[in-house]
Amino acid sequence: MEATIVSDTQKHYPVLLNELISIITPQYGGTFIDCTFGNGGYSKKILEYNNTKVIALDRDIETQNKANELFLKFEERFLFKNLKFSQLNNLKIKNEDIKGVVFDLGYSYIQIKDPKKGLSFDSHGELNMKMGLNNFSAEDVINKLSEKELEKIFKFFGEEKESKKIARNIVKERIKQKIDTQLLVKIIEKSKSFKNYKIHSATKVFQALRIFVNKEISELIYGLINALKVLKKDGVIAVVTFHSLEDKIVKYFFKSLSENKSISRYMPSVEQPDTLLKLSQKKPIIASKKELTENLSSRSAKLRYAIKKANFYDFETDIIDKFQNLIEIENIGNQL
Repeated sequence: MEATIVSDTQKHYPVLLNELISIITPQYGGTFIDCTFGNGGYSKKILEYNNTKVIALDRDIETQNKANELFLKFEERFLFKNLKFSQLNNLKIKNEDIKGVVFDLGYSYIQIKDPKKGLSFDSHGELNMKMGLNNFSAEDVINKLSEKELEKIFKFFGEEKESKKIARNIVKERIKQKIDTQLLVKIIEKSKSFKNYKIHSATKVFQALRIFVNKEISELIYGLINALKVLKKDGVIAVVTFHSLEDKIVKYFFKSLSENKSISRYMPSVEQPDTLLKLSQKKPIIASKKELTENLSSRSAKLRYAIKKANFYDFETDIIDKFQNLIEIENIGNQL
């Protein structure tokens, strides 16, 4: 599993941008929802086409400054909301012709470099990892949860093979002192039996913490469900993932609604399609050799997309049941 976090030596630009634009075809106009505004790369590109409108979301309020820049340039066609994308169904967009909903599940270079966010294992000081609209931080997780709970988080959200040993050593160390970013990195490095020189020893634990703190599993699941609800017929839902857990969820959601008998409860029976989504291709789109050369973080990026076959609002999906075990691990955070 690759981590979403990229190294400090890299600069951020929107991954798979050309491929995404060719899929959502903004040249034909319409309204698009950018669920992960970040540094504004996708929104800015879409707005270059005159007949488009963008509604951008981001839970990180600090992205507001970049959003303000776009608003000044495209006042009539751009709207920003400080909102989790799992709540995009709360938008008042009944009369909007939603042609595309896009997700880039990576983190911008600016967010990674921000020492207050504490996303990187190169950061100094307190553990944080809160991306906005959170109830607890990584510091709360590391210093308050039990050994068993920490082990579960590292094992299932980071696929960390040494999760048990790392959790045990964290609990031992925090009796003596409060654990910050650099101390956590030292504990992880000391706990690892084998060194992988391709990725940093702390990568998987930090990935797991970030997923847990921001409830990224349930956020993604409900984001996908609500995105499909607001899309119009022939609209596109497109998602760029950066690690196997995200990709597994997106792949299952698209596949289950394009291959199985999945029918809207609110459509007349004579018009009900056998499937709700159309997949033009089953395999994910990956970065070109040129992009890989220019942007190392794109090496783990996968773009999947699906097309909505008919207009409907509510529908049935078993995705919550499918990933219930991961949601239950996320819910450990409710005690913090």
